[in-house]
Amino acid sequence: MNASQPSPAQTPAKASEGHTLYGGVTNRRVTVRDLAAAKQRGERWAMLTAYDALTAGVFDEAGIPVLLVGDSAGNCHLGYTTTVPVTMDEMVMLSAAVVRGTERALVIGDMPFGSYQESPAQALRNAVRLMKEAGVGAVKLEGGERSARTIELLTEAGVPVMAHIGLTPQSVHALGGYPVQGRGDEAAHKLQRDAKAVQQAGAFAVVLEAVPAELAGHVTESLSIPTVGIGAGAGCDAQVLVWTDMAGMTAGRVPKFVKQYANLRAVLGDAAREYAAEVRGGSFPAAEHTFK
Repeated sequence: MNASQPSPAQTPAKASEGHTLYGGVTNRRVTVRDLAAAKQRGERWAMLTAYDALTAGVFDEAGIPVLLVGDSAGNCHLGYTTTVPVTMDEMVMLSAAVVRGTERALVIGDMPFGSYQESPAQALRNAVRLMKEAGVGAVKLEGGERSARTIELLTEAGVPVMAHIGLTPQSVHALGGYPVQGRGDEAAHKLQRDAKAVQQAGAFAVVLEAVPAELAGHVTESLSIPTVGIGAGAGCDAQVLVWTDMAGMTAGRVPKFVKQYANLRAVLGDAAREYAAEVRGGSFPAAEHTFK
């Protein structure tokens, strides 16, 4: 191999080397059909949140096939204590940035609280905004049986929908917090009904959040569409994490289901302290940073 060429470990596989979702599509964006095919192959895939062009570009280059512009931006980037205050205008702006920063990933825009609960017609208007103004390839909304008619209308209109059941963060006030969902026979049966309802309504995938692993595995086996787990065990078809949790940017306690793959908060803090010390001490800017 030429020394200037990247090794196989440095670059995702080309499409000609197989039909894998990770790195398998190089000349277009990943689509919902690619996700359906991965389910049929039994191939697992990763999804991350993204809220800006720079970070999204890093994840796109890393081969992450699906990026979710989550309303979790409220907690992670906008300074809100929950996702509830996030607006449609904010989601359109953030989603457009992620689309501009990527070339390959399927970008999914979250429908924020209050943007679809009023009626299916309201949901369609706002989903169309995300597709037309931001350029996303799909939208995500919370709710099982209660959101089935909305999902049906959106998919009939040509809007791909990822559903979200189990723990639904937009319902934090009604739930009284963020409890695990699906424990006990009645709750488990409700979750299974919700999963079947969103599939029947036309959702191309469903997020299972904070669900016992055994139940999530049963739901995954019962569905023909992919399941995306977050706190739902290893039996799901895919996994999603909030990128600031995954990369160690989040301050304080993180949820039990999070694995931190880096400690970027410490790295950035150290860099900022070193920069400030050099400015105070007069060693920055040095001659090599100065125009003549």
